[in-house]
Order: sequence, then C-alpha cells, then structure tokens
Amino acid sequence: MAGTMNEYALLHNYLAVGAMLFSIGLVGFFTRRNMILMFLSTEIMLQGVSLSLVGWSRFYDHFGGQMLVIFIIVVAACEAAVALALIVVLFRQTGSLDIALWQRLREANQPPWQEDQPTPIPEEPVPEWPRLARAGVRPTEPPENADFRDLL
Repeated sequence: MAGTMNEYALLHNYLAVGAMLFSIGLVGFFTRRNMILMFLSTEIMLQGVSLSLVGWSRFYDHFGGQMLVIFIIVVAACEAAVALALIVVLFRQTGSLDIALWQRLREANQPPWQEDQPTPIPEEPVPEWPRLARAGVRPTEPPENADFRDLL
C-alpha cells in the first residue's frame, strides 16, 4: 500500500477530475431533453467513474480497478450501440429527438407530461427617439433653442 505524499496528491487529482466529469455528465443528463445529448452525458459519467477506479487502482497497486474499467468501457460501447438503434427507431416514428414528445413510452397508469408555460415577460415601452428631418425641409426648432441670430 502506497503512503507517500506524491501518491496522495496523484490520487486526489484523479478523484477530482473524475468527480468533475461525473458532475458535468449528471448536470447534462438532467438539463437536456435531446436523447443524443442525454446518452453523451451518460458516457461522460461512466468515464468519470472509470477515471476514479483507475486512480484507486494505481494508489493500491492493484489491477482490479483497471480490469473493471475495461469491463465498463465494453458495457458503454454496447450501451451506445443499443442507444443509437433506439434513437433511430424512435426518431423515425416521432420525427424528433425531444424526450417530451415520446409520450407513448410511458407506463399506462401515468398521466401524460405537459410542459409548463413560461410566464410572459411584460413588454417595455419603446422609447421615442429623435428623428432627422427629411431632405429639403427645414426642421422646426423651439424658440428656446435658437441662437438669436439670423438663420437666413
């Protein structure tokens, strides 16, 4: 078992990057409605977990974590192939990759999902900007803005 400070720092770096990858994937999965982006986010989460397993495996000088990572990569490749086939079939049926449009995949006792309508933003009044006079027409000027000299 390793115990040097460099090994702890290296493990910390592996775990920090793995946690960042997993968090980015998790946020991407929950905020996107496009199926392709959701599956890409799942892949990013799997890569974050794999990186953490490699870090622990290196820290303990044991190849069990690295073997598990190879298994995870194989499962992720199979999952990507099945997901791509599912996406193609569902896109042909609905014409969209938006998750909300696939209502018929829900369980029979579940009510259909309805998107909340955003509250309308009140329109601001359009400011009245000064305009130039047309060519050949002398603009009318209020008397208080005159220079008190003959303009002819």
